[in-house]
Amino acid sequence: MHIRDSLDALGISCGGKGGEGQEASRRDGALRGMVRAGSKRPLRIDVLLLGLWLSSAGGLEDRLIIISPHWEGVQREFERGFMEYTRRKFGRGVRTEWLDVGGTSEVLKFVKSEFSRNPEGIGIDIMFGGGIDPYIDLSRLGLLQAYKLPDPILLRIAKDIGGIPIYDPKYRWYGATLAGFGIVYNKAVLRLLGLPEPRTWEDLGDPKLFSWVGSADPRSSGSVHMAYEIILQAYGWERGWEVITRMGGNVRAFTRGANESVKDVVVGEVAYGLAIDFYAWTQVNRIGPDNVGYVMPEGLTVVNPDAVAILKGAPHPEAARRFLEFVLSEEGQRLWMCRKGVPGGPKEYQLNRFSVLPDLYGKLRGLTAVSVNPFSMVSSLRYDADKGSRRWRVLNDMVGALIIDVHDDLVRAWKAVIGRRLREEELELLCRPPVSEEEALRLADRWHDPEFRNERIAEWRSFARKKYEKLGGRPEPDRWGRIATALALGMWVAFVFPYVQRSFRRRGLKV
Repeated sequence: MHIRDSLDALGISCGGKGGEGQEASRRDGALRGMVRAGSKRPLRIDVLLLGLWLSSAGGLEDRLIIISPHWEGVQREFERGFMEYTRRKFGRGVRTEWLDVGGTSEVLKFVKSEFSRNPEGIGIDIMFGGGIDPYIDLSRLGLLQAYKLPDPILLRIAKDIGGIPIYDPKYRWYGATLAGFGIVYNKAVLRLLGLPEPRTWEDLGDPKLFSWVGSADPRSSGSVHMAYEIILQAYGWERGWEVITRMGGNVRAFTRGANESVKDVVVGEVAYGLAIDFYAWTQVNRIGPDNVGYVMPEGLTVVNPDAVAILKGAPHPEAARRFLEFVLSEEGQRLWMCRKGVPGGPKEYQLNRFSVLPDLYGKLRGLTAVSVNPFSMVSSLRYDADKGSRRWRVLNDMVGALIIDVHDDLVRAWKAVIGRRLREEELELLCRPPVSEEEALRLADRWHDPEFRNERIAEWRSFARKKYEKLGGRPEPDRWGRIATALALGMWVAFVFPYVQRSFRRRGLKV
């Protein structure tokens, strides 16, 4: 059932007159687009969408519509906290509706797609989570609504961390929390196999780790995308692709979500995995530090803001502004970093996240779920957020075409190169990217053209297959495949060929 069917079944028209009709059309377009983006949704999701459409149609200010890649724990804690905050401060609570279309990359794609059809607004108030690169991109396109926080809140927020801005100087987005990127590993598996604890990203390309590394697909996981972008900025373009390619050859399988990859590490399916800090710390706290470890490569990673913003044309602007004030206030920031059950902390889910308020780390010492103060961390890496934002989709498609879509070919080539003792010329061929960094940035300016984009992806995929086949040979058919081929040939010889032969003879032709 789709949102249009649900409305028609209830005799509700999506049209209207004047501004109300246009607003309803924008909302309906956004919601139908979300249904299209996630086909075969269960009925309960369509019921949620129907309720969301009905609640927003009346123009009530006690509603807030948020699109977010955040997990259930963040949604539940901030929904509850915001309701309590607005009831206490304004005498009227705000009920929150959450739209889930997938990970960060999917959220960004959905929002941009909907704005292309409804440039004045898409019936959504807030985008919450997903790093800062998507927000820089949306700011560049004019799709965010600026709002300067009141000074008592704004002046407590750090302006930057490690050179990375925590909020936009034009107040179009704010870092709601901070995220670190690193490697989670299963200590029990490492002890059993005699494998080393990781210290750097390049450690994941060690031939000893063959088939013992896990990663999500960056096309569906914004946090894993950030890990790949950080690797390229930490090592440089050429060396970065060597690290990514060797690591990709060691990956057992690419999962859809970042949390799935972390769970694979915990259960021992793999020994190492790329992970955002809070996923890893959640498992360290649950399983114990003797069994699970987490490292952020020193000098080779960053702590990055995880942003929130008001979308252009937000249908509930007052509630949206109040939500930003709540999230960035001390009351909201306590939810990120305090242990579950601590006064003022989360009540149901422990979030294990950093605060963007530097003074809270001393004020809440002993009450927090995180033991590290990110503002005291030092990294030689100066992350270029503008570059990361510009090439977001290009990088995703490069990793897809060169690593994930041809993964079997890569693994076979990497195994062959390992078997020949890692010859320098073979490693260079294996890891060579098809374009330079400058070319990739130029391509990013045309990546909105689907025909151009698809042509480049096909070229890259062909480029990868050719070099992997040169190093690892063509795949041999499996045993059952060879048996099936032999049986098919035998049946053709036994039954089809005699028929063809007789037919030709009747026509006086030779076979």
